[in-house]
Parts: sequence; C-alpha cells; structure tokens
Amino acid sequence: MSSHVRIKRYEGPAGGWGSVQSLFKNALKNKVRLSTLDALLHQNKKSGFACVSCAWAKPAKPHPAEFCENGAKATIWELTSKKATPDFFAAHTVTELRSWDDYSLEAVGRLTHPMRYDHLLDIYEPVSWQLAFEEIGRELKAIRADDPKKVVFYASGRASLETSYMYQLLARLYGNNNLPDSSNMCHETTSVALPEVIGQPVGTVRLDDFEHADAIFFFGQNTGSNSPRMLHQLQEAAKRGCTIITFNPLKERGLERFTNPQSPTEMLTGSETRISHRYYQVKAGGDIAAITGICKSLFEREAASGGILDHAFIAEHCHGFDDFRAYCHEQSWGVLEAESGLKREEMEEAAAIYARANAVMGVFGMGLTQHKHGVTSVQTLINLLLLRGNIGKPGAGICPVRGHSNVQGQRTVGISEKPELVPLDKLKELYGFEPPREEGLNTVDACYGILSGDVRAFVGLGGNFLRAVPETGPMEEAWPRMRLTVQVATKLNRGHLFNGDVAYLLPCLGRIEVDRQETGLQVVTMEDSTACFHASKGRARPISEHLLSEPKIVAEIAKASLPVNPQVPWDDWVADYSEVRNAIEATYPEIFKDFNKRMWTPGGFEKPLSANKREWKTETGKANFRVPKALSASFDNGADKDVLRLITLRSNDQFNTTVYGYSDRFRGVEGTRMIVFLNPADMARLGLRDADIVTLETASSDNVARSRPGLRVVPYNIPEGCCGAYYPECNVLIPLAQHAEQSKVPAAKSVPVRVVKQDGQIQLQAAE
Repeated sequence: MSSHVRIKRYEGPAGGWGSVQSLFKNALKNKVRLSTLDALLHQNKKSGFACVSCAWAKPAKPHPAEFCENGAKATIWELTSKKATPDFFAAHTVTELRSWDDYSLEAVGRLTHPMRYDHLLDIYEPVSWQLAFEEIGRELKAIRADDPKKVVFYASGRASLETSYMYQLLARLYGNNNLPDSSNMCHETTSVALPEVIGQPVGTVRLDDFEHADAIFFFGQNTGSNSPRMLHQLQEAAKRGCTIITFNPLKERGLERFTNPQSPTEMLTGSETRISHRYYQVKAGGDIAAITGICKSLFEREAASGGILDHAFIAEHCHGFDDFRAYCHEQSWGVLEAESGLKREEMEEAAAIYARANAVMGVFGMGLTQHKHGVTSVQTLINLLLLRGNIGKPGAGICPVRGHSNVQGQRTVGISEKPELVPLDKLKELYGFEPPREEGLNTVDACYGILSGDVRAFVGLGGNFLRAVPETGPMEEAWPRMRLTVQVATKLNRGHLFNGDVAYLLPCLGRIEVDRQETGLQVVTMEDSTACFHASKGRARPISEHLLSEPKIVAEIAKASLPVNPQVPWDDWVADYSEVRNAIEATYPEIFKDFNKRMWTPGGFEKPLSANKREWKTETGKANFRVPKALSASFDNGADKDVLRLITLRSNDQFNTTVYGYSDRFRGVEGTRMIVFLNPADMARLGLRDADIVTLETASSDNVARSRPGLRVVPYNIPEGCCGAYYPECNVLIPLAQHAEQSKVPAAKSVPVRVVKQDGQIQLQAAE
C-alpha cells in the first residue's frame, strides 16, 4: 500500500491520456527490458504472441498497437528485468513473506530457479530440476498407490492448448478427473447454463458480429478494466448507430465513455465516444428480475399491437415458450421493481429499444455468473434473445466475456472435472489405458477436500489458487496439512507461501519468451472468447537459463510419477509441439481438423458452433426457454433491510489476483485497496461518514471466523442496499457454501452483509 492515499472523483474517460500515463508509470516501476517494446508491437498479431491477460478476440486486421492498458501492463509485468533469485529467498523467510501484500510479492520479479521449501529453516532453497522431478514423482507414486483420487491437478487459464492437453492426460493416466481450473471460479456457470438451452457451452458471437449488431445489451461486465480491447468494437458499434444498453450496479467508466489512445485526433482534441446510450443501475443479483421485466413488457406490446416477437423462429426452433410467457404474465411490476432495483419505466424503455432492433447481442460477465442463481441469470438472458430470434443470425447472439487468456481453450482440450465432456473412449484408443469415469473435483469440492484432509497433494499449473478461492482463513490453515504441494509459476504469489510437507516452486517460461526445444523454436496456441484459435510465438529472451517450458515440466512430472506407456510420447511432444497439436486433432477431429495448417489464420480459425447454424444439441432438439427459479440471484432474500449485498471488485490496476499497483483510476482511488464503497443513503441510515474505518466480519451460524478489518468508507454511486470492496482481499468473507447452484461458482457478486455498531465501531458482517 502506498503511503499516500487519495480519494478523488475521476472525471476523464476510459483510455485517453490517463491510460498512457498509467502505462508509463508502470513501465518505470518494473524496469522494463528493451525487448518489451518489440514485444508490444507484436502483441495479438499474426506471427506474434497472444496477450497473457484477457481472452478477448484477436482481429484479422489488427490496430497498429493491438493491446490495451491492462494487456500492456501484463506484458510489462512478465518482461520485467527484476528477478526473484535464490539470494532473495535466502534473505526472506516464508513467514516474513506472508506479511507482504499481493503487489509486493509479485513485484519482486521473475522466478529464476527451481526451489524446494525447507521447513526447518522456513525458506525456499534452490534444487536441481532432476532432484525436483525425482522427489515429486516419488511422492505422487506413493499417493497413487494409496488412492489416486487424493491428488488435485489445478490449471490456471493461461496454460496453452498444448500444455493443457498434456496436463489433462497426465491427470487421467494418474487415475482421476480432479481437474479444477479458473473457469470453476468464474464462467463455469456459463458452461452449465448454455448447453441446456442452446446446446453448446460457449457463446455464439464472433468478432464481425459487432459490425452488424443493431443493439447490444450488456450485463455485469466491466470491460474498461477487465477486457479493454473490446472497447474498440464497442466504440465502432456506437459510432455507426448501434444502441448499447448497460445493466450494472456501478457506473463503470469504460461503459460510459471512451477516448481511443490509438487515434491521434481523439488524443489531441480530447474527444470522447459515448458507449452506453442507457445505463441502468440494477442492484446486485437483480438481473433476472430486470430481464423478466423487459420480457413482460415485450409480451404486453405483442398483445397490444403484434409484430414484436419472432413467432416463426419460436415455432420452428424453440421449446417451452408458453410456460415462459405465462410466468412473465404472472409477475407483478411492483415485485419486479423491488427485485431489480429498476423502475417499470426503465424496463419498458429497454424493451422498446430491444423491439426496434433487428439484431441484438447479449454480452455478460461475472456479474451474472457469480450468484446463487447464476445459471438462471444466464438462461433468462437467453430467453430474451430467443423472443426475437437473436441466436443464429449476423449481429446477434450470446457473448460471455471470458477472463484469462486461454481459460475457454483449456476446457476445449480436456481440462474438466466432468468426464462426460471429454472423449474418454478416444483417449483410451489413442493411449491404451482405461480413463477414470467418475466425476472429479471442481474448485469448490477441491477446497472441501483440502479442508477435510481428503486431498493429500496439489499440483498447480500456474495461477494463485489459494488467494482466488473463498474461505481464505480456513483454507490457509488447512493447506500445510497436505503431503505434497507443487506450484508451476512465473512469479511469486501468496499461494506459494503455504506449503505441504514436501513443497516445490517450479519456474516456467512465460508465453512471451522464446521457447526453443530439440526441433527448434516452438509455437503454442490459444482459444479466445469468440471460440477462435490462434498461434502464439514468444519473442523475448528468457529471464533465466534455468527456466523450463510448461510442456517440459508437465512431461517430466508425468514420466517421474506414471508407469511407462510407450503409446504416450512425452519426449516427442516436448521436442516438437506440432506433435501435440496432431494429438489434439486426433482426439477432437471435428474441432481441430488441419490444426497445424490453420493455426496462423488471420483472426484465428473458428471452432464449429452448432447454435450459429440453428442446430440445437439439447435434449429437446430445440432451443429451450427456461422458467426462472427465482427473481433474485442472491443468497440474500431481501427480508432484512439492514442486510447489504457485497460485490467484490477488481481495480483498474489489476487482472484477476495480479495487482499491478494501487491506482483504481476510474473509481478515483489512489494508494490503497482497503476500501468499501457505500451508497450515501445507506451511510446516513447506518450512521457512517466518509473516511470512517470499518471492519467486515462474517456473521454466520457455522462458527467460522471471517473478517476484513481496516476498510475505509467511500461514498459512491452504487444502488442502495449494495456495497463494493476489492477482490481478492474480501474473499475471506465469502463462505465456501455460498456458490452458484449447479455450477458451484463462488457467489462473489452478492455476498449478504449486515452493518452493526458495537462500542462505537462499525462492523460489516456477511450474513448467511
């Protein structure tokens, strides 16, 4: 945390000079290498590398600088000249490092040597790769002999398709489907919701659909901080007359107005583009009610004058229409207003805009998925699109905006705890083994297994699992009770400071670095949010000669821990990644036909999407309307007026758990992350003033202590009954049991909280 804290309203747009200044400061702090400048010119371009930050699409005709503020920060962060060497670890005990904040840990720099944790000295010590793999293999063999289901193989969303394919095979050859990943924490809700209603687990929108959309309905996604390159498509759409309607509790600057840093005219004149034509501040968890209100208005308009709904599409392609229409008819406007936080007139206005548009796109993020009824939220948005045939035509469709750069792709090639989603019979045929058929552990179940002691080993392929999951206190306490913990990483994070009896920290090449193997320079591939696959080639010199590539590390762990299988060519795959792509094609021939030839296709080559052809691979053979299970997506039932809904937020200087600095420019917060944003009316009602210091505590019946002290109150434009605070600092407040039904995604966007006064000290308590 900075010694200087400043809270001041930010009046500027997204992008503009604020973005340029932020990047310049970030580059100075990280002592960037000259190779960084070269890398940025090749970021998200053909023959270049895919951004290590978000998964937004890569255009066939890129901009001169095809990177955003956060994407550039991610590149600078990875290509820093600072190093976390053995000397650094010798000088700092792990206990001491636990007192450091997230930013300070990663800011140390890149990991340079494989390290083993010494419990007696409480430090990481360097170890040879050979000894590391030998001991990891010995430990995994011992656990496998007891019960292979006691090991978790976690993958973050950055691992390439090649690495991910090898990793899922490692887990299944080991004997389990325990393959939780970062999707379990964010968009697994999407992967559960969409197959039931349109027959595929991913969105239908391609990048060129933005050129044809008449209207875009935006729900719960802060593109200005989480996927800023998307602002190019939104700006172009807005300028040509596409109407953008946003539903989000907070006014996010990237969805309000934007100055394109790549436009000399806009930068010199300070001109801005208005992004959202209407901005409805729905309360946390109120999206189901808001969408239902829009649908109700559409039905009323249809009954009054006709010509609103696409009856031909509904008759030919849809199932469950009558039940959904009856449901909407039964809902009262008063209840819809109370649950959504919007006025009837606002929902009717949105319905009128929707009715006038021939092609409508539904865009959403974790503001829909991270709720108790997240699956219902997504499916209710699909209901809205189906009413006018907005699936399977140009400019229309559903567009989930994914986070990590290959989080969607790794699921495509088998990183899944659900065996029914993986071609196990094909793996059996190719590799001569009997794959496990039992469902594995997802993120929430893996946490329960670690807490109970059933999980004996955790292998982490990137990420910051322990920091990203709920129930921070109990999870950190339980983590060291495991026998083995292995973390593959590029930088130090808090998750590396809690270790099993045997613990290794293995440094890998970053995606932007040159990866040279036996057959020469290697290329990896990714899948973006629009289901297109792209090649990615590193350019920068590796920060250390002691780094290994992710495929190499996975292969060596596999060889050390598994019986010899001549049908699995681990060494050949490491020598030539094109051979891994041939294996992926053999496993998924319909998706990856001619993989090695097509991976350089400008704009990426497309995954086949059945819903785009109006082929519905559902139980009914049609697109399904779903009657909502509830109007509120939250665990809070609204009965207690003292209960607020806590929304966990990311700052402008952050991507997932990676904190690049202490500047949340768009929200006007500088020098701190210890903030709670409150509606002024709630502050007045609760007796709070600006800059009061408060404590967040979990008030639950399970006797688990959850607290987040030292938060500064900031009055903010947020709906009454809601408050906001930063992730991952406030993960400590989220009970593990509060997750989305069906998908088990942690419900981090509407954690029920109660405000109480105790001896003059204000405390926010998470209420179950």
